[in-house]
Amino acid sequence: MDPIPKYARLENERRRLVVTPPDLTGLAFRLVEDLYVEGTRLRLRAMTDSATGARELKLCKKYGGPDPVSAPIVNIYLTEAEHAALAALPGRPIRKRRYRAPHGDRTFGLDVFEGELQGLMLCEAEAESREAILAVVFPPWAGREVTEDPFFTGGILCRLTAAELAARLG
Repeated sequence: MDPIPKYARLENERRRLVVTPPDLTGLAFRLVEDLYVEGTRLRLRAMTDSATGARELKLCKKYGGPDPVSAPIVNIYLTEAEHAALAALPGRPIRKRRYRAPHGDRTFGLDVFEGELQGLMLCEAEAESREAILAVVFPPWAGREVTEDPFFTGGILCRLTAAELAARLG
């Protein structure tokens, strides 16, 4: 593996398609609004807590690489003014609600997409190491693994129409 870029850390993550989600009625979530900046590997993100209204703003770069399970990532946290300035850049948006779904001894992220991606739900897990993420046992409602399928990355999803997504999920 190539060395991790300066200031980056390894993100150890896996994702699965959700066919039958757990009951989410009344659960708090974080509204995630991403802008994938055109011509770059940058993602501008705003996360708003549904219960408190608190916002977290950041700029992210995922470096990618040969291992889709464990890859370098870097985040910088932004002020409202910085976020607003960067939001003027050309890019493609994605909007989703992220729920925390407990199962067994861990909590999974459950992303429920909106807009053109309505109907798509992904379950994701993160861990401190590649070995630990590979050992994660997903809940029964988390179906087919899509970690290694580039179609299910934000940089691709942000470009899809509802018809393209439906054809793929068909």
